Amino acid sequence: MHNIFPDLYKHLTQIDQQIKAAGIPPLYLELIKIRTSQINGCAYCLDKHISDAIKLGEEPRKIYVLSAWHEAVNWFSAEEQAIIRLTEEIAHIGEHGISDDVYDNALQLFGEEKLAFLISAAISMNAWNRLGVGLNLHPVK
Repeated sequence: MHNIFPDLYKHLTQIDQQIKAAGIPPLYLELIKIRTSQINGCAYCLDKHISDAIKLGEEPRKIYVLSAWHEAVNWFSAEEQAIIRLTEEIAHIGEHGISDDVYDNALQLFGEEKLAFLISAAISMNAWNRLGVGLNLHPVK
């Protein structure tokens, strides 16, 4: 992808670096990336970010149930549940926006600055997914 649009790739990477520098735990960011990629059907990004999450120490079984997390809420902390809800609403933002409940809960848990970075992480991942799917990228075996 970086060979096709080098400047776009560079700018999206810079945004991700700023988000990473905000101090959000890396596994929270991978949770956003994986759930967004599940929703958007981006196998390329799923492969990359599931591998990254496992390398960071995430339990694979937790990743397996992520798409049905609401059936396994005891596997996810209150913070993770808030992140997943926020991520899902951002991925589907054109349908109904971000609900006040989801936004207010995340604001209470993370504060205004971290919430802005979490929202930015979900927005960025949606952009990456659209590039991956749009450019017909596939994971390599």
